[in-house]
Amino acid sequence: MNITPDLLVNKFDMKGRVVLVTGGAGILGSVFCESLAQSGASVIVADINEKLVVDCADFLIDRYGCNALPIKCDVSNPASVDAMVAAAVEKFGEIHVLLNNAAGKSANLEEFFKPFEEYSLEQWRNIMSVNIDGMFLVAKAVGKQMIKQQKGGSIIQTASIYGVVAPDQRIYEGSYYLDMEINTPAVYSTSKAAVIGLSKYLAAYWAKHGIRVNTLTPGGVESGQNEVFKKNYSARVPLGRMANSNEMAGAILFLASDASSYVTGQNIIVDGGLSCW
Repeated sequence: MNITPDLLVNKFDMKGRVVLVTGGAGILGSVFCESLAQSGASVIVADINEKLVVDCADFLIDRYGCNALPIKCDVSNPASVDAMVAAAVEKFGEIHVLLNNAAGKSANLEEFFKPFEEYSLEQWRNIMSVNIDGMFLVAKAVGKQMIKQQKGGSIIQTASIYGVVAPDQRIYEGSYYLDMEINTPAVYSTSKAAVIGLSKYLAAYWAKHGIRVNTLTPGGVESGQNEVFKKNYSARVPLGRMANSNEMAGAILFLASDASSYVTGQNIIVDGGLSCW
């Protein structure tokens, strides 16, 4: 039987699906929430900044007339994660899709960008508490809920191109972000590589429950870096530029929807080709 274009398009329809997005008010998270709302999903916007999650949920409701629920959550805190899942289930009854997207850099950028030889264990643990401990806590809580529902589900975990390949240190010469000289510290790369490993483990572990687990790995996204960085980074990319945040949305919709019903344990890399050479 051939699949008609109409039937294929219908596989991307998210009507009736409840999606939980952690880090939902961030640069990528807010785009993901909007894309899912456009496709008909009910969206739970979870982030540590209460004002931003409320603003994001209000925007989705006003613009798309969708169901949206803002929840303040610290993903590194088990009680906060459990409360988030409980609030989501109380509101919508079920969670069908998790976009495990929350990640942290640091409140102290000077410490975050220090050279490896001078990096403190305290800073290392601070980043890991969000980037991988938070992934673990949220996946565990939502996965448990999905198993209880007995309807399968889709979990998408956000990594980074620097969890796949090492950063080219040359691109950081003269590179600034928020008036600070930048680099990609080892803790960030390590935490994002761990996300990929966790996703593969959970894909095999939860397959018997019909829960699919995949990774989205974005390449560099324009978000206020200076022109030197953008030029240096773009020179490393076959497509010759950095990504726009909305260029990740198509992969998210694919992984969240029935269009990817036979896809699990995969790392979908959206990097303009950077990792191919």
